[in-house]
Amino acid sequence: MRDKSLGLAYVLWFFFGLLGIHQFYLGKIGRGLLYLLTGGVLGIGWLIDLFTLPSQTRRVNSERRVGL
Repeated sequence: MRDKSLGLAYVLWFFFGLLGIHQFYLGKIGRGLLYLLTGGVLGIGWLIDLFTLPSQTRRVNSERRVGL
């Protein structure tokens, strides 16, 4: 399995973040649906992801390597 790209996650966040597409890309289906239905939790979650996306991507990649 290939690692998820932080660059692609940021591109998806920038263009489709309020729809949660970057969360779906990272495999976080529940959070993606939440963003989709609430407009990125009224934009607040979208803004928080600006700063937390690197750690989210690292965590997803490490979990995928371990097999979780």
